[in-house]
Amino acid sequence: MGDVEVRSKSRQIFYSIILIAFSVPVIMAFSMLVLSSFANQMVTNFDFSKVRFTLKNWQLLFQGRIAITGGLRENIFLYLISTAIVALGVAIVTTLVGTLSGYAISRIRFKGRKFVLLMMLMLHALPGSILIVGVYFLYRLWMPTSLNALRYFSFFYVIIARAALEVPLSVWLMKGFFDLLPWEIEWSALVDGASRLKTWAKIMMPLIKPGVVAILIFGFLAGWQDIIYVRTFLIDKTLATFIESNLEAEMAYMPLLAAAATLYLLPTIFFYISSQKLLFKVYAGGIRR
Repeated sequence: MGDVEVRSKSRQIFYSIILIAFSVPVIMAFSMLVLSSFANQMVTNFDFSKVRFTLKNWQLLFQGRIAITGGLRENIFLYLISTAIVALGVAIVTTLVGTLSGYAISRIRFKGRKFVLLMMLMLHALPGSILIVGVYFLYRLWMPTSLNALRYFSFFYVIIARAALEVPLSVWLMKGFFDLLPWEIEWSALVDGASRLKTWAKIMMPLIKPGVVAILIFGFLAGWQDIIYVRTFLIDKTLATFIESNLEAEMAYMPLLAAAATLYLLPTIFFYISSQKLLFKVYAGGIRR
C-alpha cells in the first residue's frame, strides 16, 4: 500500500508540474494584458521603467466611448449589447434544442435513432470554419432586401448558425443525464395524466439542473467568443470584431484596447472559475446527489 501511495503522489506531482509549465505563458500573457489596461502604454516583458499606471483607460471605457483609428469615437456599450444578444440567443437556443432532443433520444425508441446519434457525433467533430461556405450560401438565399430587416435577420441568423454548432454536444450531454434518471419517475407522471412535454418540463428538467446549467454556460461562451460567424454575417459589431478590427490600426491606442479586451475576457474567466465543480460533473457524465 505504501508503494502505491508514493507512486500516486509522485504521479500527481508530475502532472501538476506539467500543468503549471503549460499555464505559465498563458498567465504571463493575461497578466501583461491586464497591466496594460491600467497603463499609459503596453506592458511588454514586465518592463515598468517607462510605464505610468492610470485609470484613464477604464474611465473612458465606462463612459461609453472609446477612441479608435483616426480619432473617431464609438460607443462600446453598443458592442457590449450586441455581444450579449448573440451570447444569450445562442445559449437559449442550444439549451432548448439540446434538452428536448436529448430527452427524445434518451426516452423514445424510434427508427433511425442510432443514425441520428452518429450524425450528431460527426457534426460535432466538424469545425465551424469548414461549414462557413454552405452557411453563407443559405444566408444569401434567405437575406431580406430591406436594411432594417437585414440587421435583425443577421442577429437571428448568427444565433441559429452558431447554436447549430453547439447542439450536437448539448444533445449528447443531455442524453447522458436523462439516461441516468430512473424510468419510474417518468412513468408515474405519465400515468397521472401528464403529457410528454409537461413531464419533460416539470419532472425531468429539475432533476438535471447541473446539465442544463452547463450547456447554458457552454452556449453563452460560444456566442460570446465567436468571431468567424459574427464577422461574416452580423451587421452590427461585437466586442470581438471591434477589438480585432482595431488591433492593427495605425492610430489605435493600445492600452485602451487592452482594457476592452480585459472586459471581453471577464465573463469567460468568471464562468470557468465559478463552475469548475459543475463542469466536472458534466465531464464525469453523472449527477452527484
